[in-house]
Amino acid sequence: MMKRLLVLACVVAGFAVPPSAQATEAEIKLEAAPIDVRDAASLQAGARTFVNYCLNCHSASLLRYNRLVDIGLTEQQIKDNLMFTADKIGEMMNIAMTKKDAAEWFGPAPDLSLIARSRGADWLWSYFRGYYRDPASATGWNNTVFAGVGMPHVLWQLQGDRVLIEDVSRDVAGQAAKDRHGNVIKSVRFETVRRGTLTSVEYDTVVRDLVNFMTWMAEPNQVLRKQAGIWVLFFLAVLVALSYALYKEFWKDVH
Repeated sequence: MMKRLLVLACVVAGFAVPPSAQATEAEIKLEAAPIDVRDAASLQAGARTFVNYCLNCHSASLLRYNRLVDIGLTEQQIKDNLMFTADKIGEMMNIAMTKKDAAEWFGPAPDLSLIARSRGADWLWSYFRGYYRDPASATGWNNTVFAGVGMPHVLWQLQGDRVLIEDVSRDVAGQAAKDRHGNVIKSVRFETVRRGTLTSVEYDTVVRDLVNFMTWMAEPNQVLRKQAGIWVLFFLAVLVALSYALYKEFWKDVH
């Protein structure tokens, strides 16, 4: 339990938003992630994307490779297609790069085991779909959900290059509309400047599967827990009914 708390603290710290960006992020309306952790095909596709694009720099040290059999994969499939950083099926999903080297080369690279519980699936869904080119950024990338993000867009070849376009809202007189705080009201949209290898629909499917897997990874037993909860509530309801019937029977002759 202590290890999980420490890892969760590291994840939160690693993905913490700079103070100057906190207000901006708070104003972002997150889109609902269209995920279903019972969809084995989606989870398997998400695991493939996670291993190929995320596990190079980010570990998932609270999940063992052999837990992937829970999403419908065989141990041989895991060994042949997903085990690039371990020799034994029972090992954790760690990376070869040390934390010290990662910090020196790329900056903090937090463990992603619990990031879905820390940030939420909606945040991840919006985050992976919120990247755009920003020449002012050190990496050349920025994000509408995580302003000033330090991580480059690892899925850019799939999505392509986009720029952010800000449209100023105007009133009936043609003047820039302002909110009650006096700030100019703007709407944002993306414009693709170079197409990726996937269409927008195909890219959204990849992101959906990735977020689905990361949500499952944060709590592999969540489906079983919810199913057990339904049976527990059913049992309690029956117990209450029987207890009430016993109560009525016991006190029926008492005046």
